[in-house]
Amino acid sequence: MAVFCGSKTGKDPLYAIHAKQLGYLLATKKITLIYGGGRKGLMGIVADAALEKNGKVTGIIPHLLTTSEQQHNGITELIIADDMHSRKKLLYEKCDAAIILPGGIGTLDECFELLTWNQLSIHNKKVFLLNSNGFYNSMLEHINKMQNEGFLYAATEKRIIALSSVEELEAMLP
Repeated sequence: MAVFCGSKTGKDPLYAIHAKQLGYLLATKKITLIYGGGRKGLMGIVADAALEKNGKVTGIIPHLLTTSEQQHNGITELIIADDMHSRKKLLYEKCDAAIILPGGIGTLDECFELLTWNQLSIHNKKVFLLNSNGFYNSMLEHINKMQNEGFLYAATEKRIIALSSVEELEAMLP
């Protein structure tokens, strides 16, 4: 499962709580966490939580960010990609599904690229959105507006599965 999220923790403590719960869930379900390779912010929290429960964690970080995002050297596997595009491509190739947690512009970039690739049938992987405390409400409203205005090729619910808790994801996993 690829996890896309912030290299910062954000202001709402629920973001960190959900990141930790997700790391625990993936480890206990024996699902390898594939993420951006950093040790800061929500990225670090989800990775550390998975490791705490003896989970497997693969991080993929571009060479450019090995210092600013402070790569996580304690994970199962750390891959250093040439650039951001290579990083995203590897993240998508190595995952069977993805979940988006709160984050910044980079997280949105990754989310929309996943959705675009899904729309173009480059892949057909499930994309979950952990809408912690309504973090993504405005984005979901805008996606619905794009659909209602005739700009999308398929219904939004076929592209993205919005969740409000980690327990909702757990109910969908094998």
